[in-house]
Amino acid sequence: MGLAVFLIIFILIILQSMIKILREYERGVVFRLGRLVGVKGPGLIILFPIIDRMVKVSLRVVTMDVPPQDVITKDNVSVKVNAVVYFRVIDAAKAVIEVQDYLYATSQVSQTTLRSVLGETELDGLLSEREKVNQKLQRIIDEQTDPWGIKVSLVEVKHVDLPQEMQRAMARQAEAERERRAKIINAEGEYQAAKRLAEAAEIISKNPAAIQLRFLQTLSAIATENNSTTIFPIPIELLRPFLGSKG
Repeated sequence: MGLAVFLIIFILIILQSMIKILREYERGVVFRLGRLVGVKGPGLIILFPIIDRMVKVSLRVVTMDVPPQDVITKDNVSVKVNAVVYFRVIDAAKAVIEVQDYLYATSQVSQTTLRSVLGETELDGLLSEREKVNQKLQRIIDEQTDPWGIKVSLVEVKHVDLPQEMQRAMARQAEAERERRAKIINAEGEYQAAKRLAEAAEIISKNPAAIQLRFLQTLSAIATENNSTTIFPIPIELLRPFLGSKG
């Protein structure tokens, strides 16, 4: 009786080591006596006990956070930058054979590439041309991880931490830029108003009746409700006889 129980347990252990089930997003890299047999899955996988060994690899997209890196930009500004890398395994055999730990290796490549690329970029380019920097990072990291069977689909610079002195300098620069634009807009408005007034004066000077109409409009605008002062404009021609007799 005890022997039968032992045999049943032994058979169950053998079956457990022989039969493997892989999910839809998993692949199994099978080695037989140390040699690569192939990549199997998903579904039911049967292995030979003792001589076969299988390494599971996930094909799902991995979201890897790149720790903050101290970077000195091209214009000698010290910043701290972190990023996020999206990648997935497209060749499970290469991911197991070509590199010891593809997750750790991809993380290290991402960190070094982030420092080197941003070290060749000026601060203004890092802040204003973020999309171009992301594309350059993605291209370089993808080229370095391609021999490992890894496809880098996206790299995003998440946060740029500037020193307090640089933040204050940039705030002053932004304020000066806003003042400059305000003065330019004000001057442009004054120029356009003066130009229109000159055109209106030229049109009115050609027709004396237009001047009288303008006087009446001025009176209408001044004589508002509850206004105790009324101004009557008198043409200079009416005063000329008096001025002449005085002289």
